[in-house]
Amino acid sequence: MFSAFRRWRRQRSADRKAVPPEQWDAVERSLPFLDFLPPEDRPRLRRMALEFLADKQVHGAEGVLITDTLLLSIALQACLPILNIGLDAYADWVGIIVYPGDFVIPRQFADEDGVVHEYEDEVLGEAWEGGPVLLSWFEGENPFDGINVVIHEFAHKLDMGNGEVDGYPSLPAHLSASDWARAFQPAFDDFCARVDRGEDTALDPYAAENPGEFFAVLSEAFFETPCLLKSEYPAVYQQLSRYFGQDPAEREAQFSRSTRPPPPSLL
Repeated sequence: MFSAFRRWRRQRSADRKAVPPEQWDAVERSLPFLDFLPPEDRPRLRRMALEFLADKQVHGAEGVLITDTLLLSIALQACLPILNIGLDAYADWVGIIVYPGDFVIPRQFADEDGVVHEYEDEVLGEAWEGGPVLLSWFEGENPFDGINVVIHEFAHKLDMGNGEVDGYPSLPAHLSASDWARAFQPAFDDFCARVDRGEDTALDPYAAENPGEFFAVLSEAFFETPCLLKSEYPAVYQQLSRYFGQDPAEREAQFSRSTRPPPPSLL
């Protein structure tokens, strides 16, 4: 009953919002990977972004000004992975906190002797189970090429859907947990071995941290550089394509073919 009321409330709120087409276009131009969506999916993504903003509370930290551009950009990126999953995948929390660039989180841990160590961890984002998503925001061009903080952290939120952040999100009925493991575990082992050898990997080496980071980084790649991911780990790409209900590599390949220069003519 509550979830139905919540959906009705966010739909009603979205109905009241009017975003000019030129504003959508300006924000989307800063997110070129959205071109990998089929054209008919763009209006659905925009609508979901408005409902997402009706359902969440976005706050600026350390002087960040929450502008319409910032809101729409975050919402579009957050909703892209769940376009065919649904907003209820993000239903157990409401807060998003935006920082001006990377930020520091105090940490502590106890070693095997029971001694507590404290340190400061510099991060670009963090997702808390049952709590907010923390995001860095950079005005202008993202200085971290190939890294999508928003998709990364929201992938962690999906991973938390069945509890622990372990690279195994709550899978829909048409996906097999054993097929998922058969695709992801060998890929993770291979990637870790490549990073350990010092290989300059095309995918972000942070993926080797643990299975949860592997899922989040490869989710970034699935949307940002889908053909690269498909060529590196095709079985993982197939599982993510079935999970997200999208095939961005096909659209990226179409773009590559359409922009390829014609062969030189023979005289």
